[in-house]
Amino acid sequence: MTKHTPIPLSKIREAHGIIRNPRREQRLSFTPLEQFALSITRMVGTIGFFMVLTVWTIGWLLWNLLAPAEVRFDPAPAFVVWLFTSNVLQLILLPLVMVGQNLEGKAADLRAEADFEINQKAEQEIEAILEHLENQEEVFKRIEEKLK
Repeated sequence: MTKHTPIPLSKIREAHGIIRNPRREQRLSFTPLEQFALSITRMVGTIGFFMVLTVWTIGWLLWNLLAPAEVRFDPAPAFVVWLFTSNVLQLILLPLVMVGQNLEGKAADLRAEADFEINQKAEQEIEAILEHLENQEEVFKRIEEKLK
């Protein structure tokens, strides 16, 4: 019988240190512009924003089709101002949303790294526990043999 000396859990915990919080690390690392981009990305990606755009578009089109000609602000049927406004909005939001998505991707990578570190630590702790259980089993066998 070979005797294994298990690694104490305290040594494993010391080797890995404290578990880090990637969400907190990420939030603290953002510049104000990056925080702005993230807030816009989160706002644009909601059903509420979609509904605002839908109501705005329908309202714009209905106003310029049904309102008296003297109060219309976009000549029908071309809707040039509406197209221009919509395109400007898209051109502004598209790169801003892409920046926000890139930042969220970095955050996902940080979380994946932290999960990997936790899994490695858990694996080492499980190995230490299994070694400890094997040693206990050997000790119990020796005690049982002595008792017989």
